[in-house]
Amino acid sequence: MEKPEAMAPKTQKVATIKDVAAKAQAGKTSISRYLNGEFHLLSDNLRQRIESAIRELNYRPNQMARSLKHGRTGLIGLIIADIGNPFSVEVLKGVEAESIKQGFMTVVCNADNSIERECQFIQLLKGYRVDGLIINSAGVNEQFIEVLKETTLPFVLLDRKIDNFPSDMVGLDNPASAQMAFNHLIEQGFEAICFVTEPIVYNSARQERLQTFQALSQSHQHIQSEFHQVTLPDPAKLEAIVADFCTAHRGMRKVIVAANGVLTLQLAYVMNKQGLRWGTDIGFLSFDNLEWAALAGQGVTSVSQPTAEMGHKAVECLLEKLENPDKPPMQYLFNGELLIRKSTTL
Repeated sequence: MEKPEAMAPKTQKVATIKDVAAKAQAGKTSISRYLNGEFHLLSDNLRQRIESAIRELNYRPNQMARSLKHGRTGLIGLIIADIGNPFSVEVLKGVEAESIKQGFMTVVCNADNSIERECQFIQLLKGYRVDGLIINSAGVNEQFIEVLKETTLPFVLLDRKIDNFPSDMVGLDNPASAQMAFNHLIEQGFEAICFVTEPIVYNSARQERLQTFQALSQSHQHIQSEFHQVTLPDPAKLEAIVADFCTAHRGMRKVIVAANGVLTLQLAYVMNKQGLRWGTDIGFLSFDNLEWAALAGQGVTSVSQPTAEMGHKAVECLLEKLENPDKPPMQYLFNGELLIRKSTTL
């Protein structure tokens, strides 16, 4: 006996606004008013009928169609330089939280430290009709600036500056934060400083931190300073930097400064591998306050950035730009906070 063919499950019909109108015995205009929150234009009885119809039909409005009709998609494009960077992750959380609060959703793109990919994302997001962009750029070169000039989308730069290019920008006051960190090291009696950063080309935040430490070191001639730029990953280069620094300044109060969170983790690994204990054998200071910084060893002194606040402000700034396109570009700089731990109080 042949088995009966399995019956295909019935596809549930998606309710439309017309179905809701019929169920509620109302016109489509009344349904649209309800969906737009214009309850004052509806009687209590009509509003209750519409609510009941929407619930019974499990109606879900087509948000994209509604947004396009009103000239907005409710989408914000967020381009992140490196999703593996702790700073980027924390900023992303701040942007998403504020976007949701303001009724927007974020489309997140990871540039993976590629300026070329970043430029492609800007063009791609324009095609997706996002309302605006928040860009934590992998780097600012001529190609990136040309793409920004050509885009018609409003945008806000996050943690990046472009000289002689008017644009809204939200970030850390890097010179002030670097000076705060340097002054702390001087107060703690350090005699030798090793400042390590990823390449500063095209990256204004790294440039400002490095240049501030260089200038302050020159004004304190009794301080012996080294400055290194390292393209990651390069554990052998970091191991050589740490070993040579310790050898060259044996017997001195010495400290290593990591210019960002990614370097902090790698330098911590190198020092541990070489048997160095920060807070005992050597000092250690980090830009970015990583989650483990207060727990590892005796804690790593860190320049904490208000990443969540920066993300919130970037969204606010972009929405202000959407409401007032002629608003002059502004820079919003946040103060860093120095969290002093055992790693710099030898």
